[in-house]
Amino acid sequence: MASVQAPSTATPSDNPHHIRKVAGIWSLLFASLTAIVGSGWLFAPLNAAQQAGPASVFSWVIGAVAILLLAFVNAELTTAFPGMGAVITFPKLSHGSLMAAVMSWVVFLGYVTVAPAEVLAVVTYANNYLPGMVHTHSHLLTPIGFVISVVLLGLFVVINALGVKVLLRVGNTVMVWKLIVPALTVLVLLAVAFHGSNFSSSGFAPMGVQGVVGAVAASGIVFSFLGFRQAVELSGEASRPQRDLPIAIVGSVLISAVLFIGLEVAFVGAVSPSALVNGWAKLHFAGSAGPFAGLAMLVGMSWLAVLLYIDAVVSPAGTGLVYGGTTARVVYATGRGGLSFPWLATLNKRGVPAAGLWVTWIVGLLFFLPFPSWQKIVTFISSATVLGYGVGPVALMTLRRTMPLSDFKRPFTLQGAGLWAPLAFIISNFIIYWSGRATDDFLFGALLVIFILYTISQAVSGKMAQLQWGGAWWLFPYFLGMWAITHFGPNDAVIGGVGLYGFYTGMVLVALLSLGVMWMAVQSGLPDPQEAKAVIQASDPERMAAGAIE
Repeated sequence: MASVQAPSTATPSDNPHHIRKVAGIWSLLFASLTAIVGSGWLFAPLNAAQQAGPASVFSWVIGAVAILLLAFVNAELTTAFPGMGAVITFPKLSHGSLMAAVMSWVVFLGYVTVAPAEVLAVVTYANNYLPGMVHTHSHLLTPIGFVISVVLLGLFVVINALGVKVLLRVGNTVMVWKLIVPALTVLVLLAVAFHGSNFSSSGFAPMGVQGVVGAVAASGIVFSFLGFRQAVELSGEASRPQRDLPIAIVGSVLISAVLFIGLEVAFVGAVSPSALVNGWAKLHFAGSAGPFAGLAMLVGMSWLAVLLYIDAVVSPAGTGLVYGGTTARVVYATGRGGLSFPWLATLNKRGVPAAGLWVTWIVGLLFFLPFPSWQKIVTFISSATVLGYGVGPVALMTLRRTMPLSDFKRPFTLQGAGLWAPLAFIISNFIIYWSGRATDDFLFGALLVIFILYTISQAVSGKMAQLQWGGAWWLFPYFLGMWAITHFGPNDAVIGGVGLYGFYTGMVLVALLSLGVMWMAVQSGLPDPQEAKAVIQASDPERMAAGAIE
């Protein structure tokens, strides 16, 4: 995974000259595939089947389409402003520093929880042969499991502090392993243990449409696809972004979608019909804490189970290790860019962001408490990450207004952005809504606490007047509206709200809120985004020579 770079302290026009345009199509494609195929496929098929039955296959399709929309929107931004770092810089260019500060917290919350999620994946699968770490039916951590998880997360931090060059060198080998094992699992289960009757015996969609869309956010489907952002983050270094970036983004999502859908079909078909007596919602079988390995054992494929148990350690641990370092760099970036406390931008003797690693470990530990299972924590990750990337459509349309394409050409242009950007924003907010009341209460509550602490710190340091409130005020009705719609939504298995209105009414409210917020946000952008114009100027030698930008 690509590390998040700190916002540069140099002038924007200097940055593009330091970017090497060497990332080709295979580098971009492999980067995204390596990130996408992580721990998600190990658990999400079972969770999705329990929530949607056989129709969970369509849940994967919905997740793939939603991610593709977000990916393309962010693709134009990244190619237009290469070398500017993480997604938090786009709001800064379009709406100013306060907007960037708020979104940096969202990005941090989405990143800092990934390593704990991967730790939970390792512990949950390992519980099959080292029992006592996870409760059998709830899959929640036991006290012993909690201690082991704390130690594993600390190990990720320690290794990051020492350096992980050897791990990075074998990245391509790990990618091949990650693709072979799940593909082999699909082929074996389809060949030796497929029961076609499973797709109709209890009804194809026993939980209805609500179950299908609820599984998108809450089962781990969106979490599984989030690795697409690696191609987006690397696109500033793409040698031919106009051609290679769309292929890499579409290719990685489509390849992984085919793989994930195949895994869902294989899982639904491989479950013993006797295990479905009480329906999909209550599906449980020996080894379901590691569902694919458990199925492999049940059908007599012990060699496949061994491979799956090995993969369940290698893949999540590798992802968690890399994300531990990535999260530390997000923390470092916020400190260096003046978006948080300056002391967070400290390095140890090896040039590693030491303060960021400490924050990563301590904050990561806190997430084991409210989200002590893999499924619970990935639901939060999906909501937080989509919230961070969901602002991309807002930044795109704002910069299209203040920097029209007729005057400022982009290396990659999203055709039909006037349709796709609002649609991507609506779908991203649907995913946040589908994450449910408990998750969104925690997410927006955490953002409120961070905002209060940040405001106090700015007031104490005398910097309140420097905050660009005009570009960020619309976040208040946006966040408050999303929280209220979810909190007071239907009291069902998907949302778990107060119950003032139904599920579909909530979706209509989310769509209307999204359109209203996007209009307010686009109108609130910086009227003359000098920094963004400087980046475009520096990346276009002909315009620079002609003096086209004042």
